[in-house]
Amino acid sequence: MVKHSKANPSAAKKTAKLESCRVAAPSEPQPMHPYEKLDRATRAALARVTAGVSPHSIMATWMDWALHLSRSPGRQLELAERALNNAAKVGLSASNLTGTPPFKPRSFDHRFEADGWKKAPFSVWQQAFLATQDWWEAATGEMPGLARRDADRARFQVRQALDLFSPSNFPWSNPEIIERTMKEGGRNIIEGSHHFWEDFNHTVTQNHKPAPEGFEIGKDLACTPGDVVFRNELFELIQYKPATDLVHPEPVLFVPAWIMKFYILDLSPRNSMVRYLVEQGFTVFMISWVNPGAGQADLSLEDYRLRGIMTALDVIGSILPERKVHVNGYCLGGTLLAIAAAVMARNADDRLASLTFMAAQVDFAEAGELLLFIDDSQVAFVEDLMWLQGYLDRPQMTRTFTSIRAEDLIYSRAVRRYFLGEDDLPSDITVWNNDTTRMPARMHSEYLRGLFLENRLSAGRFAVEGRVVALKDIRVPMFVVGTETDHIAPWKSVFKMRLFTDGDLTFVLTKGGHNGGILSEPGHPGRRYRIGHRPAGALYQPPDEWIASHKPKKGSWWPEWVAWLAGRSGERAKPHLSKTDSKRPKRLYSAPGAYVRVP
Repeated sequence: MVKHSKANPSAAKKTAKLESCRVAAPSEPQPMHPYEKLDRATRAALARVTAGVSPHSIMATWMDWALHLSRSPGRQLELAERALNNAAKVGLSASNLTGTPPFKPRSFDHRFEADGWKKAPFSVWQQAFLATQDWWEAATGEMPGLARRDADRARFQVRQALDLFSPSNFPWSNPEIIERTMKEGGRNIIEGSHHFWEDFNHTVTQNHKPAPEGFEIGKDLACTPGDVVFRNELFELIQYKPATDLVHPEPVLFVPAWIMKFYILDLSPRNSMVRYLVEQGFTVFMISWVNPGAGQADLSLEDYRLRGIMTALDVIGSILPERKVHVNGYCLGGTLLAIAAAVMARNADDRLASLTFMAAQVDFAEAGELLLFIDDSQVAFVEDLMWLQGYLDRPQMTRTFTSIRAEDLIYSRAVRRYFLGEDDLPSDITVWNNDTTRMPARMHSEYLRGLFLENRLSAGRFAVEGRVVALKDIRVPMFVVGTETDHIAPWKSVFKMRLFTDGDLTFVLTKGGHNGGILSEPGHPGRRYRIGHRPAGALYQPPDEWIASHKPKKGSWWPEWVAWLAGRSGERAKPHLSKTDSKRPKRLYSAPGAYVRVP
């Protein structure tokens, strides 16, 4: 028994030393001031008006840009010269003194493709707009002292403003609208007004639109045969029925992002990754996340790990005992899977046969244009909005993603729908894209702050169960897929999985975007991919060097992945039919389940 320090000074010194070595406990949350709720409610109301965009972030960006430009007279002179040169180019182009137009739209900008834009005065208006766009692109370039993120954010905000006033948006300055109106006697405008009021009513009421004919969930989409074998308050687990007489013993578990409904991976029968995998002799399980409401605002990232991925592995283990599992994480589901796999490695949990990451990031330093929406002020603004609602709602997330490609996803669509009178042609992916979900407040805040804003996972500062996790602990083989034109998870960011892990890793870079590159089924025209293998312990290779040393191959990357999985699986045998006794999960109902149908 240790005596009082006066009687035992050496013990007192040891105790003091031990106290100094202990990690300080987290500080208690500061009490709210008496009117904190009034402040949060005010900010949340403002956030609804501004569509969740923080006015402070916008003002701070432009103040930073203007102050740095004001102390750069050389840069001001350069911009003045550029303005004069651009004006001269537009004038010469209008006089037909030059062969080709001096300014061209970006590759993804389809607003000026109609032939009418080649004729005056429309060609002049188009060139004037593109010249202005070019000038602002230069004006918001990097300057000494100006943070690169602020420069990019200023450029993005200017682009949004310019796109609003593009001559293609107005019926009197768009030759395609004028021609269509004259040809149809104004019927296109009448039809467009019906479309406008239909969309306006949907935006205000947020009524869930039924799927168009031929795109019914469970019949036309998400129609691979299977059963829901488990359900809790967070997810349903679907087990798909075998399509071959013999199957590999190791099952495959899909972990989709909770920001999307799972059937992007089981879309139409022709492009369903699930159906393709089942037809190749694999037993497939799918997590179908709940679409959370206000009552689930306190769901955390740890809930999604423990009561999601880990529970799914437990259920699969009860159905197929003593089988290792191939797990595939898509988008945010892949980020969560990386965290879960690192914890499993730390805890000597060896249930994983392999890991596949599709368009998934573990480092967010180069997370593309989504970073333009993230800073402390913006996150706090969104947190106040979620505090009022209990979740981040569907239109608030949709606006973020569509604004990144506003030229095509907002304005071109509006012109087609409201002025040309064209209805949206439904497709499987557009129906899925419109079937949006919500994000629980606590989980989304933890994701934005801990992963996106503070980048804790790759920095070695992300703790689970009180201990920091390390991606380098993961030793199972990995198959990582990036897509060439992904603006949500840029491929060079996805490529960083090679930087933060040491194990056996195969990397694929495929043609397409965040969704289109993943849905690259065999037979899809115009597809290509690059593939490379890094053995365990190999030295790091930068992305530009990697792409230069790996030639593209024609076709789909899916067969490469299936062969990779098969090479890490056992010999095929007859499917194991799970029993329905009291010790094993009973089949609840048919796929695709109930959660996927919740609007």
